[in-house]
Amino acid sequence: MNTSNVAPPERAVAKPAIHFFERYLTVWVALCIVAGIALGQALPDLFQRIARMEYAQVNLPVGLLIWVMIIPMLVKVDFGALHEVRQHIKGIGVTLVVNWLVKPFSMAFLGWLFIRQLFAPMLPADQLDSYIAGLILLAAAPCTAMVFVWSRLTGGDPLFTLSQVALNDSIMVIAFAPLVGLLLGISAITVPWATLLTSVVLYIIIPVILAQIWRKLLLAKGQAAFDAAMAKIGPWSITALLATLVLLFAFQGEAILKQPLVIALLAVPILIQVLFNSALAYWLNRAVGEKHAIACPSALISASNFFELAVAAAISLFGFHSGAALATVVGVLIEVPVMLLVVRIVNQSKGWYERA
Repeated sequence: MNTSNVAPPERAVAKPAIHFFERYLTVWVALCIVAGIALGQALPDLFQRIARMEYAQVNLPVGLLIWVMIIPMLVKVDFGALHEVRQHIKGIGVTLVVNWLVKPFSMAFLGWLFIRQLFAPMLPADQLDSYIAGLILLAAAPCTAMVFVWSRLTGGDPLFTLSQVALNDSIMVIAFAPLVGLLLGISAITVPWATLLTSVVLYIIIPVILAQIWRKLLLAKGQAAFDAAMAKIGPWSITALLATLVLLFAFQGEAILKQPLVIALLAVPILIQVLFNSALAYWLNRAVGEKHAIACPSALISASNFFELAVAAAISLFGFHSGAALATVVGVLIEVPVMLLVVRIVNQSKGWYERA
């Protein structure tokens, strides 16, 4: 069957809805924090054995969970949509500038300002660099999957969203490692280049290749088969993410119990960067004359973080017990409520936007 005539699922008109697990992601993450800490205290030997199951600095159980988490998301990405970026080149340009030039550097600055300066007396001194590294990893790549949900909730142009995600994922394959290395270096944090490049291969390049092969095989069976498969494997990503968080908090439990304020402090720069970057992209789209249906997904993509990749990279680079891993998980914790806040703001400001 000729798959070129089969439209990807994102092109279809979809009802603006957010699924049950996605809507309450913050609740599930909070439960994982409690479960992970409790299990880590009750079964320390078990989790120490899991921590030792690694090869070439890659924890095998976590590596498997990350693949289960990331690959279903990447199956949804249609790289064939790249030719459509010219249709809304101003919106694409705004999103690229904010995603790759503003957001990572603004997060590095906010990390320095809040973690190393304002909050330093309230945080463990030996973890300050690690916290900043986690924040940098969190902001170094834009989200792939959830932005389709946010776009639908704002009435965003689905073709723009699809082409922007495909373009961002293409850039991510090349730019993630150099960008992270540069920002860690600027922040005076030692860059473990071998492990960083290994993480890129394991958690970006290989998943992209496997996902696109799987996508072609599914589309060869027809659109209905593709949609059915997506509905079936969709929960895999959330389930794998939650399992990873239980493992992570099993190792982080001792530190969190000693300093529970850490999570709230780490949330501050993340919240500020999401609101700042979404507002900047929204305003820039208005300034260049893009329509509201482009500005909304542009603002949401610009503010989003590929937290699944960030968690994987933080664990690989700095370990389960690191402040970097904890910082990326805080990003997961606040992702849904803060993005829903941005959705509400852009929806309610449509009248103001269109008066430009």
